[in-house]
Amino acid sequence: MALGTVVSRATGLIRQVLQAAALGTGLLASTYNTANTVPTSLYTLLIGGALNAVLVPQLVRARATQPDGGRAYEQRLVTLVVCVLAAGTALAVWAAPEIVGLYMRDSPEQHEAFELTVTFARFLLPQIFFYGLFSIYGQILNARERFGAMMWTPVLNNVVLVGMFAAYLGLMTVPDRVDDITGAHVRLLGIGTTAGIAVQSLALIPFARAAGFRFRPRFDWRGTGLGKSVHAAKWTLLFVLANQVALTVVTNYANAADQELPRAGAGYTAYTYAQTIWMLPQSIVTVSLVTALLPRMSRAAAEGRIPDLRADLSRALRISGVVIVPAAFLFLALGPLISALLFAHGAADAASARPLGQMLQAFGLGLIPFSAQYLMLRGFYAFEDTRTPFLMAAWIAVVNIVLATACHLLLPARWAVVGMAGAYALSHLAGLVLTARLLRRRLGGRIDDGALRRTYGKLLCAAGPAAVLGWAAARGCTGLGTGTGPTMAALAAGVLTTAAAYLLLARLMKVGELRHLPGMR
Repeated sequence: MALGTVVSRATGLIRQVLQAAALGTGLLASTYNTANTVPTSLYTLLIGGALNAVLVPQLVRARATQPDGGRAYEQRLVTLVVCVLAAGTALAVWAAPEIVGLYMRDSPEQHEAFELTVTFARFLLPQIFFYGLFSIYGQILNARERFGAMMWTPVLNNVVLVGMFAAYLGLMTVPDRVDDITGAHVRLLGIGTTAGIAVQSLALIPFARAAGFRFRPRFDWRGTGLGKSVHAAKWTLLFVLANQVALTVVTNYANAADQELPRAGAGYTAYTYAQTIWMLPQSIVTVSLVTALLPRMSRAAAEGRIPDLRADLSRALRISGVVIVPAAFLFLALGPLISALLFAHGAADAASARPLGQMLQAFGLGLIPFSAQYLMLRGFYAFEDTRTPFLMAAWIAVVNIVLATACHLLLPARWAVVGMAGAYALSHLAGLVLTARLLRRRLGGRIDDGALRRTYGKLLCAAGPAAVLGWAAARGCTGLGTGTGPTMAALAAGVLTTAAAYLLLARLMKVGELRHLPGMR
């Protein structure tokens, strides 16, 4: 699973680098990226949150308790999901201008940017249906403990998008302003992006068939147990809503910075690129662990084996921390170099990539509480408790919105979104503190006997000094000059120094979880 995720994220990174070269990091790029955010957000609101967090435990239970192994339940569930997605997608395409208006302000000065975003959205909103199809088939495979396909098929989407952006760069005159983009540009980007998600989702169907699932529409939903799923999903949908409200507010503020400084690279696109890079370790390590452990934790909770559930949570937190903690410090130390190497090409230059690097630094250490809180929430989901995660999401969203609003109102446009990245990190620290207290109460005691605290203490003591040494090594290479080659050399020196120092210090501190890293046994 982790290997599939690594390949998926690696090809996704190549796609993002090409995308930045094609569209830059300013207002033009933000019209496309904002429109591409809308289908993801709406899919998550429609049904995505319920699929990912609630229905896996219920699918596992149906397979274990129902005489037919849960097959009829699966057929009804897929039928319901497909119907909801089809109706929701059609409604969203119809209401595209109103939806885009939530994420970007329509002003006389930037009306063309708003209209371009609406046009992109009409091409991209059909992704809602395919995102849902991908998720429901993926969860059916997960319930059968077939995890690989869901991790690998996103590679197909990335391959399509890499080809699309390569064609955009190679076959067309690349515009650098909203005014210069043509209908051919829009059609290539819109159709190509949606086609990538369609390929990704449809590729899961053969794997589901091989696992024994063949879709047969069933509309006899009443009295079949789906009501429990819908009721359980209520709090999860509110959880998703809280996250989406915060996302909408931050997107609106970040787009306002782009509209004020169209070519500075200090707005929404830079924020999303920095956040994507920042979340790579989480996506590779933590999400893979959760995908494998959630069915197991759900069984332990259902059977009353609380010590086993605690052990799984503790182990997942400690193993993920071995990668998450040094990665967080690495982003803090080397964020500007990472952004310069990846994004200072084509339509973007070193100056427009600099704010992105500073946002990556601001996100930085927030990766630690973000990842830990994500894992801890799965302890509640294992008990089918979706109300507590909603309360946590609402708390984090309120903190994030308050801090982001302060950044928007008090900081100049050049620094406002950098501040919002820091606000996001601080909001998840506040969320972690409260989540840990509530989880302790839910489990009837601490997650473990103190191993978690000892491990994270050692990891912080190893990663902090290592990052300082890495920063010094990278800074020592600044005399090599500017450009891709010197930047790559400086970054390589910083990363290698940080990694070597971290591993040495962690071994000296006897961090036993290191043995779970490849090649460290």
